[in-house]
Amino acid sequence: MRRLSWLPGLLLWLCATAPAAAGISLPERNFSPAQAQRLNIVLITADDLGKSLGAYGDPMAQTPNLDALAAQGVLFERAWVSQASCSSSRASMLTGLYPHQHGQIGLAGQHEEFRLRPGLATLPGLLRSAGYFNGIIGKLHIDPPAAFPFDRRWNDQNGAIESRDVRRVARVAGDFVRQRGTKPFFLYVNYFDPHRPYDSDADQFLGLPAAPYTAADVTPLPFLGIDSPQIRSEVASYYNGISRLDTGVGLLLQELKRAGVLDRTVVVFVSDHGAPFSRAKTTAYEAGVAVPLIIHWPGTSRAGLRSEALVSTVDLMPTLLEAARIAPPRTEGRSLRPLLGGNTPAQWRGVLFAEYNAHAPEHFYPRRAVRTARYKLIHNLDSACRNPLSYIGNTRLSPTVRPAPGWNPTYRNLFQPPEFELYDLRNDPFETSNLAQKPTQAQRLGNMQAALMQWRQRTGDPLLNPGEIARLKSALGVGCVSRR
Repeated sequence: MRRLSWLPGLLLWLCATAPAAAGISLPERNFSPAQAQRLNIVLITADDLGKSLGAYGDPMAQTPNLDALAAQGVLFERAWVSQASCSSSRASMLTGLYPHQHGQIGLAGQHEEFRLRPGLATLPGLLRSAGYFNGIIGKLHIDPPAAFPFDRRWNDQNGAIESRDVRRVARVAGDFVRQRGTKPFFLYVNYFDPHRPYDSDADQFLGLPAAPYTAADVTPLPFLGIDSPQIRSEVASYYNGISRLDTGVGLLLQELKRAGVLDRTVVVFVSDHGAPFSRAKTTAYEAGVAVPLIIHWPGTSRAGLRSEALVSTVDLMPTLLEAARIAPPRTEGRSLRPLLGGNTPAQWRGVLFAEYNAHAPEHFYPRRAVRTARYKLIHNLDSACRNPLSYIGNTRLSPTVRPAPGWNPTYRNLFQPPEFELYDLRNDPFETSNLAQKPTQAQRLGNMQAALMQWRQRTGDPLLNPGEIARLKSALGVGCVSRR
């Protein structure tokens, strides 16, 4: 196993050996209005985690700590990210805006077009101005980093993979809490797991998980519709990363409890997007944009509540600003606090929106999506061209590796997407049957197209101008492989 080199200036602690105890108890307390001000905030992200938790019904997931957090907080069943790509999604969490608004439309550091627009208000900036002590553990992965003022940084740019040492992450968090003195704090904790690469370190890093899965223990993720020994090996690595992530979250919560701050801290757990497999990450399908979201807000969240409200990660910034008693700037989100007690406001949204622009520059393939409680529409804006990123990992077709019976049209839609894809998520949760051409769905298709267009117009989507798509393709050096 390779050894990691730690960033200079960090104190070297001895490694704890015991994993987190399953189901750490989170204190519950009712606060007076005066006491309820200036709560601490811990925002935890996983990297490339789909809804593969025990709390979301995944029998393969070994996640006792996250399941306990869900049991003591609020779990959101229908949470979407703004884009199923890391930098774009994370920028939306910290600005409350969609990628076509904030400008980080692809991976940070990959191209000058992939960069936050200047002058935007950010969650760390607003909290710091209000007197919060800000810290980040793990990757930021947004350009420019200066837009996010953190008082303490650990591996926020180049050392993200080092957060696989989840014991060390917990100790760094404890040190941060001690350094903040009497100030309220915002700690942004970003775990690398269960991100690729999938290798021996992914399967077991510093002894975690203690009993890793092998390919023989797992089955392919259900949205794949394809099977091979290589895929099963990667799925095993994915679940091993999830197990280690869960241990890390348990250790982190233990550290906060030990520091005596947990009963004054809002804890949010979310993923930046779905799993790193085909038909998930870098798409607009549910396996890419639907994510786990759990919130524990002392004195406010109702233990064990499972909310079916339509929520988005653009809601995180206004939610956390409300916890800090800070008036939010104009964002596309809204505070989730009214949902935490179990009563969905009558005027809560009835639709969600998401998009995809690019991952790396060569992956530029713009899409826009809208969903209701049941139906989902994807608009592929450049459907005259083939999808340049059809495969992730070993999900590759060959003479010996073929889709399961009935899945061939699904993979044709992945390789050569039609302009519109319409899915019934209740009866077709893995989006295998496109209803866009069904005469019986014509009215629904038209209504959802109109809703999507209204959102794009209201939010100033620059790709409403076809010339902007051509300009970006030229700037990114992207060609077009005809679908014919």
